[in-house]
Amino acid sequence: MAPTHPDGVLLLDKPAGITSTQALAKAKRILGARKAGHTGTLDPFATGLLPLVFGEGTKFARFLIDAPKGYRATLRLGVETTTGDTEGTELVRLPINVDETLIDDVLRRFIGVGEQIPPMHSAVRVDGRRLYELARKGVEIERVARRIEIMDLRRESFASDELVVSVTCSKGTYIRTLARDLGRSLGCGAYLTALRRTAVGGFALDQASTLEELAADAAARTRLLPVEVLVAGVPRWECDNEGARRFSQGQEIDGPDLPEGTELAVFGPAGRLVGVGRMAQARRLAPLRLMSPCAERESPDFA
Repeated sequence: MAPTHPDGVLLLDKPAGITSTQALAKAKRILGARKAGHTGTLDPFATGLLPLVFGEGTKFARFLIDAPKGYRATLRLGVETTTGDTEGTELVRLPINVDETLIDDVLRRFIGVGEQIPPMHSAVRVDGRRLYELARKGVEIERVARRIEIMDLRRESFASDELVVSVTCSKGTYIRTLARDLGRSLGCGAYLTALRRTAVGGFALDQASTLEELAADAAARTRLLPVEVLVAGVPRWECDNEGARRFSQGQEIDGPDLPEGTELAVFGPAGRLVGVGRMAQARRLAPLRLMSPCAERESPDFA
């Protein structure tokens, strides 16, 4: 029998010192996977929750990519670096004249919707080139500010020149840039010395496995969560066997009375995910992304 390929979501606790792509490659080898992706990069020096998607899960990865993220960030006060983290060189050194009251006041000011300019040392593409490629050549170009949202930002600890904060933020938020901006608002400068992602959407770090745990587990695939968890935050629409069959073949079906453009996770009568659709005109539900039929899975009720 030909080897099967896994489908689902793996919650990985990424170690420091490797890229998200390298972490993904290691997990793929351990699980014997052919098709996989991650749901938002972590810098090499950062650690923590990195959800990886396999097989059919890659079709629905954007729902985690778009989800809010949680972090525990450690800042060194009194110094600003070229990159906003430990990989840069020192730009300026300033005296530290802050206390917990001032810190908490400044943190509160950052909560809400705002704009952030992506750092040069980032993977954002401009005219087909990644910014970090230009930065390594000493080139700095103008960047367009992006809309971000800080949902929560609070002090975890403060002692001498070290400040630890917890952050809940929208996708696209650069914690390095946030650390720099916090330092400037405090009047003493700051840069990021450690970063640990603690949450992605509804997933928490304590659910994650390390690469060492995966490698030592002969049944590592059992750690995969089902593809359905990726659409847990999408409104659910259940249809009968005939509707599920037609939807799975790429046909529009009758949907609920919801505004045009609303996305729905479509399930068959046995609770099996069929795919994700979008409401069109006249209460019609049009397929966007569909689960593929697969010999290794049970036959769905609508087959």
